[in-house]
Amino acid sequence: MPHLAHISLIVRDYDEALAYYVGKLGFTLVEDTYQPDQDKRWVTIRPPGAPDNATTILLARAATPEQATFIGHQAGGRVFLFLATDDFARDHAAYTAAGVHWVRPAARHDYGTVAVFADLYGNRWDLVQFGHGQPDG
Repeated sequence: MPHLAHISLIVRDYDEALAYYVGKLGFTLVEDTYQPDQDKRWVTIRPPGAPDNATTILLARAATPEQATFIGHQAGGRVFLFLATDDFARDHAAYTAAGVHWVRPAARHDYGTVAVFADLYGNRWDLVQFGHGQPDG
C-alpha cells in the first residue's frame, strides 16, 4: 500500500537546519550521509518520539538560486506542517524556552489545542494536540 516515506523541506544549510530541528525542537536525526557524486547530503529527521517507520523530513539544501527563493515559503505563507503532540502544555513550554517564534498564540478549538510557530526559515507549523475523537486524537 502506498504511503509517504519522506517530505522534502528546502533549507539553506544542512548544519544550520540540524541545529534548529534537532537542537531546538528535539527532532531525531535519522540519517546524514554524504553523496559525493551529487555533492550533497541525504539528511532525514523525524519528530521526537515518532516510531521508526514514521514519515521523515528530508532536509534538502537549495541547489539553485530558484530553489533558494522557496526557502521558508514552501506553503505560500500558510501552515505547512502539523506537529501533533500528546502533551501540548509540555511541548509549548519547552519550545518557548528554546526560543521558538510563535506566530499565533495557543488557542482551544473543537478539534483540540493549537499554536502556530515559524521555523528558522519562516515556514509555519502547527503544534497541535488533537482532542479525543478527532483525527489523530
